Amino acid sequence: MSTSAKDLKQLRERIDALDEKILNLFNERAGIAIDVAEAKRTQGETGSFYRPEREADVLHHVVEKNNGPLNDNDVAHLFRALMSACLSAEAPLTVGFLGPEGTYSHAAALKHFGYAINIKPLSTIDDVFREVEAGTANFGVVPIENSTEGVISNTLDNFIDSILKVCGEVSLRIHHHLLTKSASLQTITHVYSHQQSLAQCRRWLAANLPHVEQVNVSSNAEAARRAAEDSTAAAIAGEQAGELYELASLVSNIEDDPNNTTRFLVIGKIDTSATGEDKTSIMVSSQNEAGAL
Repeated sequence: MSTSAKDLKQLRERIDALDEKILNLFNERAGIAIDVAEAKRTQGETGSFYRPEREADVLHHVVEKNNGPLNDNDVAHLFRALMSACLSAEAPLTVGFLGPEGTYSHAAALKHFGYAINIKPLSTIDDVFREVEAGTANFGVVPIENSTEGVISNTLDNFIDSILKVCGEVSLRIHHHLLTKSASLQTITHVYSHQQSLAQCRRWLAANLPHVEQVNVSSNAEAARRAAEDSTAAAIAGEQAGELYELASLVSNIEDDPNNTTRFLVIGKIDTSATGEDKTSIMVSSQNEAGAL
């Protein structure tokens, strides 16, 4: 065996040894998390074990301690996944969102809570509020504002009569893909998407598919599902929806605004403690009549 081959073998052996140590530490952390849950139960705590302010502190701490070569975003993603798995060992969370699977709301839920959750795709934003209020979902994730199209009025309307509180916020950069089984733009006869996504891509559609029918559907994931059944159709949706329905991205990043971002709110029944990096939202409603203001 050459010297370089021996060196490579030794490096791989070191990685294997480190992986075993990391695995043991992961499980040790999960064991302590289970002990924490048991201590909370002993003290009579019956609410959610998920504390967003505590998780924010942990992420801030590990990023602050990071000396590389991993970048801060990668470190945050790793620890988000670790905390999600440990929380699942304590008491699995059920999170509702505007479904079906593959929507941007689904992506926002996974970004905030990690993958070790029970997901509950729902048909409408109203349903997300109702399920969390009823206790069949611990938390919900709902869109509140898009940088291009503005506020999501349905979400605001639900807050007027709801007992739920804002427990967190997720900002998601929105990159739209033209998903299809077609090999070229010329064979596409209609495009499915949610009305917000169609609006966010209106200039691209006018320039590249000016005569193609635009069909508004309930969600981008539903658009991808329909496009998967029709070789002459395309969907405007995210990459996750394309993977879910086995559609190729014929054209990527077709949004008119490259900084297109949607802000989502995490809703629940718990009161969260201040972190020092908080926002305060005030909602005012009035009668739709002259002189109400």
